[in-house]
Amino acid sequence: MSAQLWVSVVQIGCFFGLVALGYYLVLEGADFFNFALGPFAMFSGLTASWLMAEQGWPLGLAAVLGIAIAAVLAVVTEVALVRPIDARTGGGELPSLIAVVAVLFAVEQLAGTLFGRQLMPGRSWLPHTSLDLGFVTVDGQTLALVFCTVVAFTGVWLWMRKSRYGRILRAVGSNREAAKTLGMPVGRVRLVAFALAGGVVGLAGQLFAAKAGVSFQSGFGWALSGFLALVIGGTGSVWAPLAGGMLLALAQTLVPYYLGSASLDYAVLAVAILFFALRPSGLFVRKVRV
Repeated sequence: MSAQLWVSVVQIGCFFGLVALGYYLVLEGADFFNFALGPFAMFSGLTASWLMAEQGWPLGLAAVLGIAIAAVLAVVTEVALVRPIDARTGGGELPSLIAVVAVLFAVEQLAGTLFGRQLMPGRSWLPHTSLDLGFVTVDGQTLALVFCTVVAFTGVWLWMRKSRYGRILRAVGSNREAAKTLGMPVGRVRLVAFALAGGVVGLAGQLFAAKAGVSFQSGFGWALSGFLALVIGGTGSVWAPLAGGMLLALAQTLVPYYLGSASLDYAVLAVAILFFALRPSGLFVRKVRV
């Protein structure tokens, strides 16, 4: 496999890892899979692309607004849907999950109505920058994607270790009732987890849209890829979603290269089945001391 294909693995892996990080935050803070995160990332990227292409907005302002909208969508999903349904059903996960899946498709259709149903190109964050390593050339957008991914994961890692809400995030996700008994601000922690997840996937949507374009139909595929990356990486570490994203990207790059594009969906499905059957907790499992 050529060196340039490894660059593709890294950039796709960073994107998958960021979306998986959004899943990780909600799972740790609310013990819940928010499958609408993919469409939130899509809506963020599509918003910025449309504002720049159709309204002439500058890149920075359009990107910030797109990320903010993704965070708001995540918070509204928690406050208006997940929390009320959770209260009415006594903590049942299935009704909330069904509601979130409905949000997934609703956001996709809303995006198609507002921004059109054609693929919309993004704009590179570093259009005049590239890194020539001799055997491979890395363009500016890939550099921006890798840099932002490292910053995002490092920031979340530090936040979970150093901040008050970060330290109690896992306690709330692991046992909400015990956290309430101990006087932890469960509602606020869940809200912070959803908001951060929305911001992270909003950033991911911005970065990947600038590289590969975005359409209103991108959300479902992004949601599935982020979920699979989390399944592969596990939840034993903040960095596990990134490892899972890289492995998933490696599979999605190697399979078409050696077996043809027709085999891609089957290969990804096979990887998912293998991890569900043989390693359901992912590569990195949280250590519990007894």
